[in-house]
Parts: sequence; structure tokens; C-alpha cells
Amino acid sequence: MFTKLLLATHNTNKVNELKSMLSSYKIEIISASELNLPDIEETGTTFAENAILKAEALSDLSGLACLADDSGLCVDALDGRPGVYTARYAPNRDFDKGMDKLLQELKDKPLSERKAHFSCVLALKTPSKHCQTFEGRVDGTISLSKHGNEGFGFDPVFIPQGYSQTFAEMSKEQKANLSHRGKALKQFIKEVFETV
Repeated sequence: MFTKLLLATHNTNKVNELKSMLSSYKIEIISASELNLPDIEETGTTFAENAILKAEALSDLSGLACLADDSGLCVDALDGRPGVYTARYAPNRDFDKGMDKLLQELKDKPLSERKAHFSCVLALKTPSKHCQTFEGRVDGTISLSKHGNEGFGFDPVFIPQGYSQTFAEMSKEQKANLSHRGKALKQFIKEVFETV
């Protein structure tokens, strides 16, 4: 068991979300930016490939257990786009502009034709073990316009199935319970912290 966990991301929103979800476990969490580690280029064609690439590279560089995430938004009407290219879909990673672009692409589609899902794969690499992956998914709909100020990324345009609010209108706790990252992290916690 490790006492220090490196998060393979420079995204402060992801770091804060993961730290919050893991706060009840006795583990020191540090980000790639805190150790001045490089961004690893995502050359994979799936979320799993990209997560594994990042986890293995940064675990090797740091000698620490490393948790990497690759996640994205897949829209049915756009043939699964932006998918693994979600961060790059937003011009200069400006997600406000990315949401405008998405809403423009879907402008002629009614809500019934705006089905989408968020996927997340977490990859854990420890110096002594092979990579393990944990996957989460949440289905929903792309809203007709942006709503809410919580969350990050495409949260203001994503309404999870069974709800009328976007992720950005929900509390952090509610989103963590429903989200793709929350579901993947629950599997990670069960495997790492709760398996005796």
C-alpha cells in the first residue's frame, strides 16, 4: 500500500475534485505540476490508452504511485465526438468557447436528439505493479443552453439522465455521486482502500 499518490494532471479543477473525493483516506496527494513533471502527450485512440500512457510515464519519472485520468464527452448526434479529443475540441482549452461550438453544432437538434455521455478511465500505476484501470460512465443530454456556475469543462451543458439540472447546477457532492469520474473513483477506492 502506498502513502503518497501522484495525480497525472496539471488541471487544477481535476486535482481539487479528486482531492475532495479522496479526503477521508490517509494518503498524501500531489499533482504533476507540484513536482514540475511534464504533460504527457495523449497519443492513444481510447480513454484507457491515454490514461495508461500518462500513469506509466509519470510513475516511471517520479518513482511514485500514479493515478491518471482520461475523460471526455461523447455526443451521439456527432458520431461520438468530441470523445478522446474533448479538451482539444475547446479552442485553446477555453471551455466556454467549446460549449458555444458544441451548442452551435447541435443548434437544429431537439432535446430528444441530444443524447450524450461522459466517460472516464482512471489508470493506477505503482512502481511494483502493472497498471490497473477503473471505468465510469454517466449518460445524459446536452442542454439547449448553458446553465450553472459549478463544476468545470462541459458541465454547464450536460444534464445527467433522470435529472433536470446540469452538472454545473449541482453541488460538488451531488455531482461526485453521479459523475463518470465519481463512478470510476468509487471502483478505485474499493480496490485500493477497501480490499483486505
